[in-house]
Amino acid sequence: MPDTNYVTSSSDKSRGTALILCIIGGMFGLHQFYVGRIGKGFLYACTAGLFFVGWIGDLLKILNRSFTDNVGNPLRH
Repeated sequence: MPDTNYVTSSSDKSRGTALILCIIGGMFGLHQFYVGRIGKGFLYACTAGLFFVGWIGDLLKILNRSFTDNVGNPLRH
């Protein structure tokens, strides 16, 4: 019988911290820097959170628990 143990990985980054950083400094990309997406953080900083659209989208993703870190792992709760 095959082994059916499943291992899920999660980020070492906190969803609560990412949410606070997104609310306070989302247009500067603080939450992107926090989760390790440095390039996207600089992009947000130069474009005011991709003209606010990216910032609001990320805020909704964090609230919906679908925001991930730089390697694709979901943030811990």
